[in-house]
Amino acid sequence: MMAAAKGALEVPAEEMVEILVFLADNNKIFGETSRITLAGWDENSAKAIVSNPGTAKEVLDYWLSPKNLRPALFPLLLENSGVTLEKIGQIGSTLKGEWIDAMLASPRIHKSPQVLQELATNNGLTGVQSVRVQELITGKSAAVTVEAKVETKIEPAQEAGIPMQPSVMVEPASATQAAAEFEVVPDPGTAEADPETEKVIIAFMTEHASEIAAEANKPFQPIGGIQEEVSVAEPKAMAATATVVAAPARPAPGVKMPPKKLVNPEDEQRGNVLQKIAKLDVKGRIQLAMKGTKEERSILVRDGTKVVALAVLDSPKITDGEVEKFANQKNVLEALLRAIPMKRRFVKNYVVVRNLVANPRTPLDVSLGLMKNLLVQDLRNLSGNKEVSDTVRKLALRMFKQKLDPSKGG
Repeated sequence: MMAAAKGALEVPAEEMVEILVFLADNNKIFGETSRITLAGWDENSAKAIVSNPGTAKEVLDYWLSPKNLRPALFPLLLENSGVTLEKIGQIGSTLKGEWIDAMLASPRIHKSPQVLQELATNNGLTGVQSVRVQELITGKSAAVTVEAKVETKIEPAQEAGIPMQPSVMVEPASATQAAAEFEVVPDPGTAEADPETEKVIIAFMTEHASEIAAEANKPFQPIGGIQEEVSVAEPKAMAATATVVAAPARPAPGVKMPPKKLVNPEDEQRGNVLQKIAKLDVKGRIQLAMKGTKEERSILVRDGTKVVALAVLDSPKITDGEVEKFANQKNVLEALLRAIPMKRRFVKNYVVVRNLVANPRTPLDVSLGLMKNLLVQDLRNLSGNKEVSDTVRKLALRMFKQKLDPSKGG
């Protein structure tokens, strides 16, 4: 049983996986070991198994379970005729993010009104995903295409050739008024953005139109230790102004005044940035995330409003070094850590991958999917990292032993 849980039986891969799934679902003693073995199963072998219509239903269902999803296997499962459309529809009504994108890219899903209707009931769809689902259901395009026009100040989104969301579709008479919602207004405290950056802002705001509308009035609420600083930043600034206006009191004769406290210029600058950010609405913070400084991005990436934090990753000015730090932070949204490896540029950076796997806040399925890229020494370090989950730690030890001696470890 122990050998089976480690995947070490001398049987074909298909049979071994079927045994592992049975143990993972039904055996209290060896179930955890079996789940770890399945999480680290060779990707090419797994692809062949999930692509085969003859694979056992239990195996296909196991890898379709939200807690066991793997990005490399999911598209193949969607196209496998051995997976019923009813099953796909059930999970489609609950999944989010890149899993929905994979479903919307599936030719099989395109032909299934049943699954598309289930997707339409998913409350986690983004604005763009909702539009795409409706397009597939009705067979009609919801896009509005007009001539693009980019100048120093970007023209409204409806005149920029960007597809509009149904929530902002209007009659021609009020088109200018509605399009102004996506206008990029230069920030006087930020260097003028180039036209390419402004195009990125327009595209991002259009893609996330429904989320922005829902969070329009949400104030800046950072995750972690700077929240109190922000909440008192403006009152402090007002107090400081009052102090400057008031005439300084002279000390009484013979009374010594305490020495003035020296202010760290970096702290003062950070305070000014916090004050600036605290005054901005969601759209303003998105623009600052795209056009602002490294310091401003380091604060906005901790914004509790998901769409603002994600805008930081889309900034044309962001560097790999910044993303390496973001991947290591525990005071950011899980959605941000999930979004980092979805961008090809970042996932090619080994430090980013290593930091994500070692970050206890990274979603488990993301960590497991990235572990195969780690070097031996980092796998060893990860196996002793008490902050990450037991599953990650045990799988790291298993992979470490396999890389040291491929003939061992199953």
